[in-house]
Order: sequence, then C-alpha cells, then structure tokens
Amino acid sequence: MREWADLDVQEEGTGDRPGPTVALLGPLVISSIGPLDRKLRALTGPVKAVDLTHAGKIDTVGAWTVWRFAEAHHAPITGASEQAQRLLEVVKGAESQAEIAPPRSGVVLRVLGDVGNKVIALGQGTLRVIAFLGALVASFGAVMAHPRRFRRQALVRQMELVGVSSLGIIGMMSFLVGVVIAQQGAVQLAQFGAETLTINLVGRITMRELGVLMTAIMVAGRSGSAFAAQIGTMKLTEEVDAMRTIGVSPMEALVLPRVLAAVLMMPLLGFYASIMGIIGGATISAWTLDIPFMTFLARIQEVVPLHDLYVGLVKAPVFGLIVALTGCYQGMQVQGNAEEVGLKTTKAVVQAIFAVIVLDAFFAVFFSRLGWG
Repeated sequence: MREWADLDVQEEGTGDRPGPTVALLGPLVISSIGPLDRKLRALTGPVKAVDLTHAGKIDTVGAWTVWRFAEAHHAPITGASEQAQRLLEVVKGAESQAEIAPPRSGVVLRVLGDVGNKVIALGQGTLRVIAFLGALVASFGAVMAHPRRFRRQALVRQMELVGVSSLGIIGMMSFLVGVVIAQQGAVQLAQFGAETLTINLVGRITMRELGVLMTAIMVAGRSGSAFAAQIGTMKLTEEVDAMRTIGVSPMEALVLPRVLAAVLMMPLLGFYASIMGIIGGATISAWTLDIPFMTFLARIQEVVPLHDLYVGLVKAPVFGLIVALTGCYQGMQVQGNAEEVGLKTTKAVVQAIFAVIVLDAFFAVFFSRLGWG
C-alpha cells in the first residue's frame, strides 16, 4: 500500500522567530507528495522552521517542494539528511530569476518584427522556388539527352488524372459560369436595348479570360493539391529518400511527369471550358432572350476575334506550369509529421490560385499593350 507524505504543525516555540515548526513526515517523492503539496500551499502566516527529521526518501520534486515552501515563508530547513541537503542545494542553485512571461514589445515593434520576418521568409522562399525550378529544368535537359529515362507511362497516367478525369467538373462549372454571365449581362444590357450584345460578352469573356482562369483554379484545387499530398506523403514515408538511394531521381520520376501533364493538358482544358461556357450562354439565351441556339453559336464566330483564342492558349500552359510547380514544390517541402502534409497541401492551393490571378492580371495588361485588348 502506498505511503503518502504528510505534515505535522507543532506548537509555537520561543525564540526570535514567531510561528510554529512544520515537520514533514513520510517519503517526499513525486508519487506521494501530491496531498502534502496541497496542504503546504494552504498554510498561511509565519513559520519558525521546516523540520525534515522524520522525512523518508526524497527526490528532486520533493526537495523543490520543501525548498519552495521554506523560501516562501523565509524559514530555515532543519533535520535534513545528507541526501536531502545535496538535493536542496541543487534545487536552490537551479533557481531562475527570469520572468515566466517575458514583457511584450510595443505594437509598433511587433508589427515591424512580423513584417521583417515575412519579408525574410519571402526572400528565402523565392530562392528555394528558383532552385527547385532550376532542378526541374536540369532534369528535363537530362531526360532530353537520354530519352530512354523518360517515364512515358507516368506522363500518360498524370495526363489522365489532370485532364480526362476533370472533364466532368470543369465542363459543369464552365457551363454554369456561361449561364450566369449571359443572364446577368442580358439584364444590364437590356437597359440600353442591346440584349443581342450578350453574345459578344459571353464569347469574348469566356474565350479570353474566364475559360482558362476558372480552369486553372479548378486544376489548382483538384490536381495541385493532389500533387502536394502525394509527394508529401512519399517524402514523409521516406520513399523519396529510398528513390535517391537506388539511383532514381525524384525530379525525373515524380515532378517532371506531373509538370508536363499539367502544361500539356491546360490548353485543351481551357479551350474545352470556353466552349462549355459558350454553350451555357447559348442555352440560357435561347430560353430567356429568344435568341436561337444555332444563331448564338454562328454569331460567336463573327464577334469573337481569333486573337482572343490565342490569348487563352498562350496563358493556359503558363498557368499549368505554375499550378504543377507549386504543388510539387510544396510536396517536396514536407518533413516532420503528418500534419505537414495538410499544411503544405493547403499552402500549395492558396499560392497557386494567387499566382494564377496575379499572372492573369499581368497578361491582361500585356496583351492590351499589344493591341489585343
């Protein structure tokens, strides 16, 4: 049966120090000192001395409890055994005067510090991304120099996952976006008696902007996250290290097929999304604007300039590169624990969507300067 530590408050004695003597009884070890600690905390008032004459075994926790109580009441410790004295000296020497909670800096200093840390992290992250892109280019060059090392089956598999498997969701999304653009555009244009210009609005905005942009966002959420999660899990389970050990380059086996698949499939998916958006606009126009479906499609060929198609086809592979590169890069950064996989996957999606939107704005200004506005 476990023996618990206890205390005995003796009668006040005479002398210079007022208060009773607190005698500690039983083993002063971590497994039995819990009730004694609560009793010591409940004692108030002056204490003449802390007596360890009848105390049993003692460990570091017991010594710290005794020393803390004696220090709080400014009472001497008497009757300590040789072991207890050594432990008390160790505990006393290890006392720290540091504050439990260091003082907080002012708001201005904290804001400047956070901004500085973010800037430093941004610079370091940019260098790592550039290094990752350089490694990807080097791997591509090595594969071109030795075509037999290229993993064709992996490329075909990734093209299926990125492109074919996403046709359903991208087609439905683009169709509905076309419906919304046509419906809302017709409501606004009706104020000027120009409902027929809905065809121009739907054709140009889907072919030039929203088709490829919405496709890139969907691919980032669907395939970019999958890239980060797959490679991150392989990094966590040390499969990537095992590949390096047997002489297989992870960049050639894992990253290159995914990046090429996204770059090759994005133009096709963007064009497909634009067509589905136009079909959605034609459908709602035939229903609400009394514009025949085939007339809508025939009119599209007249009002949409060919360079709008070129703009979408130029942007698509760049967006695909950004999405795939971000997903693979974040996957390769996973380390430590499984929580990292979720964090890096989320970061891959957020960064890819942000980069795609920024690049789309850049392309809009660039092509406007070229006279393709």
